[in-house]
Amino acid sequence: MLRVQQARDGRALDVLVAGDANSSSALVCHHGTPSDATLWSDWHEDALANNLRLVAISRPGYGLSDRRGGRSVASVAEDVEDVLDTLDISEFVTIGWSGGGPHALACAALLPNSCKATSSLAGVGPYGEPDLDFLEGMGPENVEEFRIVLQGEEAIRTWMNEHARPYRTIADEELAEALGGLVPEIDVFALNEQGLATTWAGSMRRCFKNGWDGWIDDDLAFCNHWGFGVSEISTPVTVWQGDLDLMVPLAHGEWLLKHIPTATARMEVGHGHLSLVADRRQDIIEDLISHLDAAS
Repeated sequence: MLRVQQARDGRALDVLVAGDANSSSALVCHHGTPSDATLWSDWHEDALANNLRLVAISRPGYGLSDRRGGRSVASVAEDVEDVLDTLDISEFVTIGWSGGGPHALACAALLPNSCKATSSLAGVGPYGEPDLDFLEGMGPENVEEFRIVLQGEEAIRTWMNEHARPYRTIADEELAEALGGLVPEIDVFALNEQGLATTWAGSMRRCFKNGWDGWIDDDLAFCNHWGFGVSEISTPVTVWQGDLDLMVPLAHGEWLLKHIPTATARMEVGHGHLSLVADRRQDIIEDLISHLDAAS
């Protein structure tokens, strides 16, 4: 069920709540960039089967969530805390896919008493680290985008006005072609044959209802200091990464593994950015649940 909730500073938060309505434990899901909370709508049954509340929040500027200009990656922790307090959730595990990865890690670092475990699914690493070539191995569309991000908000807004607009009305069957050099063949299969295009395209159409501030602010946040260090994380983190990923290349996952003291590797040979989740979804959930059980 989608609902609009108020953050502590009065902003509207666009929230998906599903799963087990009686549970005080939650699966908190962070969508990719660009996307919104509805990306996780078909995980309802997975949460229900594991006696978890499913909670996903559209980050500020996406969907019906008000913009929070100048936000950092760390800002997400306050929004998660506000939503979970309203739902009387006392503990949670969290997943972040792609651009949602850093936001899940923020919860791990900043909410250690309630966040019991984290899965980073093809999650972005931080820009500007001496041992991570941020752009190396990305598809040409992402390389172009992030080079413009580094020129500042005005430059990336001009770029978005041209490149984001088509996604407002994109048809499911058009998504793979629109993503171009970001999707290897196995990810095209995940989109067109495993049903991800329907979920992803629907989420993209909805996330741009009020413009593309969310996408702009995500990109700026990735390329500035995150507001925390991954070395601060003290709870279990599983880093899931496909070696064929052209959106978030393998080097990002390797960097996270090197710098998160509690990280465990799940490097999936032959998988891309999308096929990783399409094929490993049950394993991802079972891994998270195992940590929640261990913490009980």
